Amino acid sequence: MTPTGWLERDGLRLAVHDAGGAGLPVVFQHGLCGDARQVAEVFPPDPAFRRVLLECRGHGASEAGEACSIAVFAGDVAALAETLPGPVVLGGISMGAAIALRLAVVRPDLVRALVLVRPAWDVQTAPPNMAPNAEVGALLARLDPDAARAAFAAGATARKLAVRAPDNLVSLTGFFDRRPQQATARLLTAISADGPGVTAEEVAALRLPVLVCATPEDAVHPLALARRLARRIAQSSFVVLPPRGRDRPAHHAALQSAIRRFLKEL
Repeated sequence: MTPTGWLERDGLRLAVHDAGGAGLPVVFQHGLCGDARQVAEVFPPDPAFRRVLLECRGHGASEAGEACSIAVFAGDVAALAETLPGPVVLGGISMGAAIALRLAVVRPDLVRALVLVRPAWDVQTAPPNMAPNAEVGALLARLDPDAARAAFAAGATARKLAVRAPDNLVSLTGFFDRRPQQATARLLTAISADGPGVTAEEVAALRLPVLVCATPEDAVHPLALARRLARRIAQSSFVVLPPRGRDRPAHHAALQSAIRRFLKEL
């Protein structure tokens, strides 16, 4: 997807994708090693909402630089949100959800409501569910892509995911085709070892509407983690989506419906 504009941060050009229009501004972020296409696939097409996103450093058309953390990415998203009529609805998928959660705590002036889709973090740093991403990153850091792919496919993680969470296995296998290789390795290892940098008490103190969406058969984004996160927040609603690996169109349709309903009730 072609960016509609650029945000300058720390000497880097970061890609902005703004659907435009007079609808409610919703800043919605992609997941780790994702880009604007991931968001366009799941966000409800509705003129009542103005979908805006920033491709994080090293993702999509954005330049990478040296800094690589959820806190840095969140700072960039905050800079984008400051340019919009606000406060805005802030949301995202996986890493995008962690960015949104962090900003709700550290920049509450910017955030009207949250949409947290398939969160991979609640308040923990380096949660065990991110270990498969870290494993792929470590293999890419030391082997060529074909050898790294073969080593991962022969390992215990791939065998377990093939049975318990085949959609995760598809996503992880796709990382071996992502370029540049070393940038992908760095993102996977650094972000898997990171966290939103907020406490359970800070999350419990949030007083804003929150939608949390999760799905079964997802080892990287566990249903139990999402449920626990929703329980921490007084004004949250929790939606279980159809498993993405079994019926991707049904998963996306249910997610779009849940987001649309939540936003129209604000």
